[in-house]
Amino acid sequence: MPYSDYKSLSVTLVEGIATVVIDAPPINIFSLDLYTEMVRLSDQLGADNAVRVVVMRSANPEFFIAHFDVNLILMFPGDLPAPKVLNDFHRMCENFRTMPKATIAVIEGRVGGGGSELVSSFDMRFALAGKAIFNQPEVALGILPGGSGTVRLPRLIGRSRALEVILGSDDIDAHTAEQWGWVNRTLDTNELWPFVNNLARRIASFPPQAVAEAKAAVLRAEHNIETELLQEGAGFNRLLGDPRAQTAMRNFLERGGQTRDGELRVGALADEIND
Repeated sequence: MPYSDYKSLSVTLVEGIATVVIDAPPINIFSLDLYTEMVRLSDQLGADNAVRVVVMRSANPEFFIAHFDVNLILMFPGDLPAPKVLNDFHRMCENFRTMPKATIAVIEGRVGGGGSELVSSFDMRFALAGKAIFNQPEVALGILPGGSGTVRLPRLIGRSRALEVILGSDDIDAHTAEQWGWVNRTLDTNELWPFVNNLARRIASFPPQAVAEAKAAVLRAEHNIETELLQEGAGFNRLLGDPRAQTAMRNFLERGGQTRDGELRVGALADEIND
């Protein structure tokens, strides 16, 4: 399968390991283009029998994916009905969670919002010590993490910590994320890639059917995810038309959101947009 027709993503496939690099300057916003490509890539990787392990990283050391484009969210209709089927974002995340191969995200900078929801869908996450930052800023914008954050985070880090992340809309450092179980390990610069590369090679060398069956057995323990995603989508749609949400999102953009400087202080920015 060719992987050469992507603009914001590059894919190399070597010995069963598909390495995906996100490159959407300046801060890897989940724009419509990146979103569309990521949905398509999730389908392609899942169907490619030559792929045994997916490793995703960013070309930008400061940002994995900042978050979903707030300009696009402001364009969503405010009277959307409750969804009856998974939207493409939920489906994309589910593809990475359920494909019969291992999925690994390597976070070396900031990841927030929809980017955080994406990596939370992966089987494993590894973070660069002292550099990786995690954030779900949606409640400060008057909405909720509608791309699976409310469903996945409690499963990863527990109810109380998930509520701290989601309701607090503040930055969580890599060390705390590791302590909470948001990431598998936090590793130093000289340890991160040797560890991930070795793990990916080990998994790719094992019988693929055994990997697929073992993953499927683990997935069976995660009940009712699709139903919960639909309920999350209904809540997200209800909030889109709230005037306070519209004001908060516009304040976010006016005060530096989706610029490099603004995103580097996005936790503090969440306080300011609701002054």
